[in-house]
Amino acid sequence: MFSTITKLTKATVQVALLVTTTAALAQDGTIYPLKSPEEPNAILLGTGGVENQPASETWFRQWGDPMARNITTATLTPFLPKPGKANGAAVIVAPGGGFRWLSLSNEGWEVAQALADRGIAAFVLKYRLHPTPESLDAFKESMNRTFAAAAPPSETTKDKAPASPPRMDLSNQLKDAEAAYAMIVKRAMEWHVDTARLGMIGFSAGAGLTMHCTLNSRSVQLDFIGPIYGGMGPVEVPKNAPPMFNVIATDDFLFRGQFGVIDSWFKAGRPVEFHLYQNGGHGFGLGNPGRTSNKWFDAFLHWLDVNNFLTAKAGK
Repeated sequence: MFSTITKLTKATVQVALLVTTTAALAQDGTIYPLKSPEEPNAILLGTGGVENQPASETWFRQWGDPMARNITTATLTPFLPKPGKANGAAVIVAPGGGFRWLSLSNEGWEVAQALADRGIAAFVLKYRLHPTPESLDAFKESMNRTFAAAAPPSETTKDKAPASPPRMDLSNQLKDAEAAYAMIVKRAMEWHVDTARLGMIGFSAGAGLTMHCTLNSRSVQLDFIGPIYGGMGPVEVPKNAPPMFNVIATDDFLFRGQFGVIDSWFKAGRPVEFHLYQNGGHGFGLGNPGRTSNKWFDAFLHWLDVNNFLTAKAGK
């Protein structure tokens, strides 16, 4: 997998492709074509299409998980708590995939359902992606090239600074996130959402989008953020930056001993909690048994609770 770097005001944030791992399934990473699943609850965001997109949306399966690519129409899928269980908190969930595909199950639907089961309204953001080759074979070749570019440095190159990958235009993705936020605010009463406790959590590239939205959007006012195994480079932190819960593993190719984004939040005097796990790799979603990162979701829920995001404020 590889990371991308996008300019955020004067700061640089790394975002990454997804490596999905599921220990109970085959470990060869073979890509299989997949029929597009039904998404009956997906709501169109109406943010437009993708320029110079030669192919239509298609799905594939890798590591046992369904993934979508060439997404040209953004949607938002609500996962709402059962009646009487909602606590008012809400989370936008942004899956990863290097802005070229989305791991919608491992880093989207499963996470959203886990949040809803705990009384938190969750909304999976299926954002627009950059084009990939139409044929699956050509797509595989393009993936292999990006994987090779992201390979750990060899003994002869590890002391050299890694070359910066091309910056990506995230204007479409930002518009999709802003539209999702606006829709949740507009329908807050219907969905039993307290707009003073509305956050965003993202995985890999989704973590990059979460950070990009936090640092650049003028219309989105997130109350908390959770970048999960995202870029760790330093950023320029706004004065009103939301509290951040950050997770990464030491064996994640994005880590490389960096603490820049954590240091930036700390020096800006903004609340930050950081979990650096011994192992877990990249793309672990809710977690893999036998890895120390497996309990990060429990820690996230505890963090939300201690910071009173799971409790209605006075007058609500």
